[in-house]
Amino acid sequence: MTSPAPSVPETTGRPGTVEGAARHIRRRGPFAPGGAARSIVAAALAAVLVGASVLSLGAVATTATAAPVVTPTPTPTPTEDPRIVADDPVPATAPRMCSVADAAADPRLATLQAQVRNADTGEILFDRSGDTPARTASTFKVITSAAALAVFGADRTFETRVVAGDEPGTIVLVGGGDITLSRMPTGEESVYTDAAHLDDLAAKTTVALTAAGETTAVSRLVIDSSLFGTDDWRPDWNPNSPAEGYQTRVTALQVDGDREDPTRTGSPRGTDPVARTAEAFAKYFPGATVETGTASVGADELASVSSPTVASLIHDSLLESDNMIAEALARLVSIELGAGNTFASLQQAIPEALAEYGIPTDGIVVADGSGLSTANAVPPSYLTRLFGLVEDGVGELEAIEAGLPVAGETGTLDEDRRFTGDNEAARGHVFAKTGYILSAYTLSGIIEAADGSTLVFTIYALGTVGETLPWTTVEGVDALTTAFFRCGDSLSNA
Repeated sequence: MTSPAPSVPETTGRPGTVEGAARHIRRRGPFAPGGAARSIVAAALAAVLVGASVLSLGAVATTATAAPVVTPTPTPTPTEDPRIVADDPVPATAPRMCSVADAAADPRLATLQAQVRNADTGEILFDRSGDTPARTASTFKVITSAAALAVFGADRTFETRVVAGDEPGTIVLVGGGDITLSRMPTGEESVYTDAAHLDDLAAKTTVALTAAGETTAVSRLVIDSSLFGTDDWRPDWNPNSPAEGYQTRVTALQVDGDREDPTRTGSPRGTDPVARTAEAFAKYFPGATVETGTASVGADELASVSSPTVASLIHDSLLESDNMIAEALARLVSIELGAGNTFASLQQAIPEALAEYGIPTDGIVVADGSGLSTANAVPPSYLTRLFGLVEDGVGELEAIEAGLPVAGETGTLDEDRRFTGDNEAARGHVFAKTGYILSAYTLSGIIEAADGSTLVFTIYALGTVGETLPWTTVEGVDALTTAFFRCGDSLSNA
């Protein structure tokens, strides 16, 4: 769930910074494709080169004749599997003595599931039912983000278009899944980064009509939001969520995520995002009638505007836990893969997209793209392994790290009670996605531990954690995370 947008201080060498990106370009840990194998090959190659150098020097010392020219045997170009293969978990070998037993037994955590791995060695340092699938709350947005990056890449955008209608004076507004499209005037920004503007689309449409010699004023505006179909709300979602500002219906055409106030993250949302969009666009064409419908196949495009990139959408989705961006990305992945445009289609599409990363998806249940459904199920170990790839900077997964909230500093980890008191030690050292529904508090991401090691972790606190005094559970999650931070590579599973 979301909270009002905080100020975002700069961070150094971490997500969203040049130094952070450079760090991952340089780093190849055990989670990266062929991480260990590449190190062995590099060492062997170095030994061969050193040996060849010694032999060459010996030849120069014993004879004055020119060394014969040796034509090297061409090295075959390796053919790499296009799939990324994540290393299997490695059991911890060296004894660890730093116990977090008290923090893990905290009754505020209700039923605990958790896993921690050393990001440099791949060793499992701590495990509590880590392979058992369970509801994820909003940490599921990491799953959706990884799927979107696998299918679209970081730079893909999605277009909202205006096409010509079948009759003179008719235009059709066609939604392409960009829920960040803003009704704010160009030059004024909404809560979303680099959002396109509705007034720009209207101006481009008018220019195109004039250029085409259209002399008839726009008298009829058709609104086409058919891309996502009509399956727009899950029965297990909280019916109060729109009024509380967390979500609206899943539609391919909406403005400002259907917020009443486009500049406030926690603003209440509506229940008919298509109608809000139609009303906003119709203002640019006074006197035109408005109706819903679909564009004709092959209709001439008059104008379009592009969404932010997938990387930018992921950043906003993760940092402030924006449910509607996640739902739109999940639906777009499903459509792109030909699985369909319903909630049910996500069960086929998301695991298919995740296959790119080489982590088994057995047991994963996909009910929605945001994690709000109690029917979602993912083992903590899956998220931990996925964050291992994120930490290694594999593929385009850096976009996920760039969007992660930072404990005590940014996004949903900058709320008043997060990492306070005894847990302040971990501020600035935990980079993780939060999650909250009435039956789960979750946290998953990366820890730069006190001893200099890097950990990847997942915590699920499952039960009636959100029904009474939910902040006590949050404090328990933060306390366990801080205990992981203090222990680092000495973390004991006992």
